[in-house]
Amino acid sequence: MSWKPDGYTSASPYLIVRDAEATLRFLEHAFSATRLRIHTRDGGAGIKHAKARLDDTVIMLGEMPETVAAHVHVYVADADAAFAKAVEAGGQIIQEMSRSGDGDYRGGIADPNGIVWWISTQED
Repeated sequence: MSWKPDGYTSASPYLIVRDAEATLRFLEHAFSATRLRIHTRDGGAGIKHAKARLDDTVIMLGEMPETVAAHVHVYVADADAAFAKAVEAGGQIIQEMSRSGDGDYRGGIADPNGIVWWISTQED
């Protein structure tokens, strides 16, 4: 049995945030994500577009003053370890790790921009 459903990727979002650097640091610390590309605004005042790799998925980010709330579900091999790393990275606990009754063991963490990351391992 796989730790994520067949055919699923780990995440596939394009996130609009106020501070892309804060979310990039969170992704690096919480999920060991790797930065791929950073395009700064003219004069270097902020990030226009960024990409980071999380496992098998590229996450794209853009900065804008007005943002839209986002939730991202991420399958990982060890949900407890990833959850602890997300808290260490400055995440705010939205939901403690629990068994949901749908075969997943998951919890929710909000990053510094308010993006909620649902960290999960499939058990059934």
